[in-house]
Formats: sequence, C-alpha cells, structure tokens
Amino acid sequence: MSRLTAPTPQEIPAGAQSILEGIRKQFGFAPGMFNMLAANPAVLEIVLTLQGSISRLLDARTRHTIALAVSHSNDCDYCQALHTYVSSELGGMSTDDIELARTGSSTDPRRAAVARFVQRVIETRGQVGDADIAAVHTAGYSDAEILAIVTIAVIFLLTNYLNNVNQTVVDVPAVDGQAV
Repeated sequence: MSRLTAPTPQEIPAGAQSILEGIRKQFGFAPGMFNMLAANPAVLEIVLTLQGSISRLLDARTRHTIALAVSHSNDCDYCQALHTYVSSELGGMSTDDIELARTGSSTDPRRAAVARFVQRVIETRGQVGDADIAAVHTAGYSDAEILAIVTIAVIFLLTNYLNNVNQTVVDVPAVDGQAV
C-alpha cells in the first residue's frame, strides 16, 4: 500500500487534471506515480517539465537505458516496472536489452558504457573516478554528452526517490517476459 495519499479524481485541481489527461493519452492510462504527484500540482508540473526537457538530450534508447539502470540501482520497483513498460511498448527495446540495461550493460557498446557509468554515478553519489569518465570518453561520448547523461540520471533519481518514499503500488501493465 502506498504511504502517501493520492487525491481522488474530484480533488485533483483542473490544471493537474489536464496534465493527467495528457499522460493518459500518451500511455493509455495514468500511472499511479502521476496520480500521487497530483496531490501537489507544482511537483507534478516540475517532474513532467524535467522529463519533457530530457527528450532533447541523447537518443531515446540511451535515455531508456539510463532510466532502467538508475531505477535498478535504486531498487525502485515502481520505476523499474514503468521504465520496462515504456522501453518495451513505446521505445522498441528488446527484452534482452532491457534486462542488460538494468544490470549496467547493453547489446550496444556505447549504451553499455552509459549504463555502467550511471550506475557508478548512483553508487558513488556523483563522486566517480577518472577511470569512470575515461570509460565513457572511450565509448565516444563528449563532455557535453556526459553532462547530459548525468542530468538524465538525476531526473530519474528524483522519480525513484519519490516512488521509494511513497512505496508506490505497481499499477503498470506487465510486459511479456519482463520480470521486475
């Protein structure tokens, strides 16, 4: 059971209602995380603004890889389920690549370097070593792209923390063959 109370549909302010409607159109349902965040429409707007802004950073599969690696590193069951669903159903990632991303790897060598790097960022609270930076550089990422990688990881860290604090009940449709 979630620890924070999501507002009832009647209690959600009109502005948050329209945001949730947009999410329903995108996903086909409104994941519980967003319903919970509607308790504070400013937080809901901030989270969605941050998530929307990262669409300009890196390619979608790399962003999905980061989301999966970060969520696994933080033991966020809710985010792992949601990112598995999004990566598979909307992002076209294979079952193998989703599982590899969770464990800090990928079928693509560049994305594997990113997955390992973001897990190191999480493990070290950002205090990565020179070898961690060198590994991402060796995979072909520039300093500007490393900044993007860290930014994306931190945005997913935010939603991991919100869902871990809440213990958000997983309400995301299961993806065939994908265990969380």
